[in-house]
Parts: sequence; C-alpha cells; structure tokens
Amino acid sequence: MSDRKKVLVAEDSSVIQNLTKRILQFQNYEITSVRDGQQVIDALQKENYDVILMDINMPKMNGMECSRAIRSLDDKEKSRIPIIAISGNAMNYSEEDFKNAGINEFIQKPIDFDQLVETVQRYT
Repeated sequence: MSDRKKVLVAEDSSVIQNLTKRILQFQNYEITSVRDGQQVIDALQKENYDVILMDINMPKMNGMECSRAIRSLDDKEKSRIPIIAISGNAMNYSEEDFKNAGINEFIQKPIDFDQLVETVQRYT
C-alpha cells in the first residue's frame, strides 16, 4: 500500500490542472484531477483524499458550493478534508466568505507554485 498523500485537484482549466498535477507529482503526491464541483463530490464517494485543491469558478457547481457540500457530508472524515481554494477572482469573496464555506486556505491566481507546494505540505 502506498504511503503517498492523495490530492484531489478540482480545476476546469486544463493548463492549470496539468501544471499543478506535474508539480505535485514531482513532490511525490498521488493526484486525481476533475473539472467541476459535481465531479469532486463523485470522486469523494469513491475515494479518500488528504487534501482538495478547489478552483472557485467551475461549471456545474462552483468551488464555494462544492466546499459547503463537502462540509455537510455524513462521512465525518471526508467532511473534514482540508480544502485549499484557488481563484483569480478572490476579490469577489471575503476571508469570512471562504471560512463560512469551509475553506481552510486560499491561493490567488496566477499560482505561485512554491506557495502551492508549501501549502499542500502544511495540510498533509
């Protein structure tokens, strides 16, 4: 059994998704990528993750809605997974908005990949 930490990357931009995936794989994380909030919920039903990187602006279910849905899951372990929000539109939300949605931390786009790695390491 692998002792690699598992990261769920929720990002609708294939460029950002692929860069994030490669950088975190280089750090020895096991990565699963999805493109929208509904796929996050579906993935959580099948698998356990150590941390979720959550884009805020995604189709079907945005990152704020998805984070609230995760926090309301009946599975207490899954409902407490650390969520790191990623967005280029952070100005649309306050720190209180992120906190109320159950988001643990926020990273602004364009992504500083050193900050991303450090943040993921802190939560795993």
